[in-house]
Amino acid sequence: MNPTFFVFCEGKTEAAYVDLLRRSFRVPVEIIARVSDSNISQSYIDRCKRDKFTTPEDKTFLMFDLDVPGMLEHLRKIKEAVLLLSNPCIEYWFVLHYKDINKELSSSECLTMLKNIDADYQKGVFSTAMKRVFIDTIEDAAKRAKSKEAYTNPSSTIHLLTDEITKSKK
Repeated sequence: MNPTFFVFCEGKTEAAYVDLLRRSFRVPVEIIARVSDSNISQSYIDRCKRDKFTTPEDKTFLMFDLDVPGMLEHLRKIKEAVLLLSNPCIEYWFVLHYKDINKELSSSECLTMLKNIDADYQKGVFSTAMKRVFIDTIEDAAKRAKSKEAYTNPSSTIHLLTDEITKSKK
């Protein structure tokens, strides 16, 4: 039996991306969205998982942007979770599916880059073409992300989830 991946995330964009992964790879993923940094804690995670069927092989992931001061320190206090953090934002991870970017970025610059790639991009909504690119180039994005120092600007550790998902499907 495959482990369940519990993904706690802060917004609709992250939830939409994880849902795309869940549907594309057909893996058991529980998405707990709209979790603000102030209420994510080990006790909150435990409460959310209490009513779910769990196994020791399950994994917990926290998917958040690092454009909020103090976020990294707060999330590091949760010991039983894998941190899926993008600096400055998840749109940087999306851009990595198309090209490598090494210069420091703001969230608005990442959003502009993504809109230049796909004019229809909106937070939480992906075009059919964009969905295809996200799945078809997942390993390219992971390779680009792995070449960055985690948690610095720019960086993303979302590949820690995508690697687990693709590994579970092999």
